[in-house]
Amino acid sequence: MQRTDPLDTGAGSLLRQPKAVWATAGASVVAFMGIGLVDPILPSIARGLSATPGQVSLLFTSYFLITAFAMLVTGWVSSRVGGRRTLLLGLALVVVFAGLSGTSDSVAELVGFRAGWGLGNALFVSTALAVIVGAAAGGSAAAILLYESALGLGMACGPLLGALLGDASWRYPFFGTAALMAVGFLCITAFLKEQPRPARRTSLLDPLKALGHGGLASVAASAFFYNYTFFTVLAFTPFVLDMTPYRSGAVFFAWGVLLAVFSVVVAPRLQRRFGSLKVLGGSLLLLAADVLVLGYGDHGTAVVCTILSGAFIGVNNTVYTELALGVSDAPRPVASAGYNFVRWFAAAAAPFFAPRIEEWTDVHVPFVVAAVTAVAGAAVVAARRGALVHEAEELEPRHAAEDGVAVFAD
Repeated sequence: MQRTDPLDTGAGSLLRQPKAVWATAGASVVAFMGIGLVDPILPSIARGLSATPGQVSLLFTSYFLITAFAMLVTGWVSSRVGGRRTLLLGLALVVVFAGLSGTSDSVAELVGFRAGWGLGNALFVSTALAVIVGAAAGGSAAAILLYESALGLGMACGPLLGALLGDASWRYPFFGTAALMAVGFLCITAFLKEQPRPARRTSLLDPLKALGHGGLASVAASAFFYNYTFFTVLAFTPFVLDMTPYRSGAVFFAWGVLLAVFSVVVAPRLQRRFGSLKVLGGSLLLLAADVLVLGYGDHGTAVVCTILSGAFIGVNNTVYTELALGVSDAPRPVASAGYNFVRWFAAAAAPFFAPRIEEWTDVHVPFVVAAVTAVAGAAVVAARRGALVHEAEELEPRHAAEDGVAVFAD
């Protein structure tokens, strides 16, 4: 069966979108910016609050731990109150908790406020793609490209905004995010009408039941190991690089640009040529080698490897998304929620364990562990190939947007 390419969408159909679509896409950019916003200012936060790297890394742990559990709740909420209200609720929570984060006087306060921010972001992002698809002109291909472009732009610009505002004070990036999300709240209030609710309400247990499917459980397990590697790079590397906010922001901006380009442009072409499982396995092994060199190289090598990791992460995100949504017979919103529930636990674990592993051993070992987890992810794909190969090679890529599913932060 011929694989489709969202990049075949004409530029005209992509750009001619209703105001509601642009309002939601713009807010999505800011929502994804929030993930990497703190990267360049982590050392500044540690100095400002007299905290250790391990304590500051909890900003990621609390954020993603709440996000993981929120995956079981977002579908339940949106299927009952509607997409528009879910978006506005998520935005309101981000505005409140991002603003409160900037007022923190201790790491404990900041970690708690980031948890509330994570809940709001999960509610927003898990619903945004469904809304974009429902309101977009030009079909689902245009909506997919628009959403993935927003994701990539947000991941790239988050560290840049954090650096520009954080150079004056580590508090300013939080206030800036709150202000931008407040603008998004007003735009969605003004331009977005309520979307049709799904015919069937989602149960809180549906995502967990979906993980009973061997193929989906295998994808989720592999993605769990991969996400540990991903967030070791994102949350621990800034301490290793130990650069000014401007320099660190530039590094992670370049990282985000590679992530966006390889996710939207390169990954679909590699999949058509080599097949999803070969691309995923190869990319995971290359990521393992990259983080190993990052951990043992000199400062310049570490900078290059950090940026280069964005390419492998972009490819992996795209392939995992398609596998998770196509491997089981569960409804895509339910499959996505179950998959994300598992993998975001690793995103919470890596920022917690990496600095502690450094304290127990040395600075190299956290990257050795990250390399091992990337290899473990590839091993799961190889061992469970029989459960994955049919869907990966014979079905058209079934993007989340077709059923209004967002796969958070991919």
